[in-house]
Amino acid sequence: GVGGCAGWPGVEEERIVEVASGRRLTRTELLAALAGCEVVLLGELHDNPRHHARRGALLADLAAVAPGTALVAEHLDRGRAVAFGVDLRASLVAAGFDVQGWQWPLHEPLFAAIARARLPLRGGNAPRERVREVARSGLAAAPAELRALIEAAPLTAAAQAELDADLIEGHCGRLPAARLPGMRAAQRVRDAAMALALRESGGRPAVLLAG
Repeated sequence: GVGGCAGWPGVEEERIVEVASGRRLTRTELLAALAGCEVVLLGELHDNPRHHARRGALLADLAAVAPGTALVAEHLDRGRAVAFGVDLRASLVAAGFDVQGWQWPLHEPLFAAIARARLPLRGGNAPRERVREVARSGLAAAPAELRALIEAAPLTAAAQAELDADLIEGHCGRLPAARLPGMRAAQRVRDAAMALALRESGGRPAVLLAG
């Protein structure tokens, strides 16, 4: 199964809502549900430090009930892994973390909690240069293994429309129509890379830290 979890900014009381039913869950119920998943998608609000801290605390609690938990980060390229040392920032940078692009230290509470919990952390994203090439030239520029995964899971018309709307919104409504197919292809390559990284992590659950 696949689980997803997100937070709300500015909310003092923790509220955990099961989207499918609308019912509120206790933290214990949430952890039990996540521990039973094969894959967990854990989103983020970039500019909310408290949200990052809560994600870190959730992952530490999850590791306690599901020792096989493994993490894949959109913040790092697939094939990279973090070897946590005394200097947290330096450990992340050595694995390819972009401190300026991700506005360090916003994510420090998240990664500090991961380091304390001794959770394995691997990268999941496609390299930026490859993504840019796909955006310019299309899926033909993607690695064969990613193209195969994308071709095996074609988007329905509704799913493509939803993705296109997200891309346009993410560019403040200013994405030219001519660039949309390339940006769609680039996003699909990133998603395929992260899906493969989750499969390769060997974790249960395998948690994607989505940026």
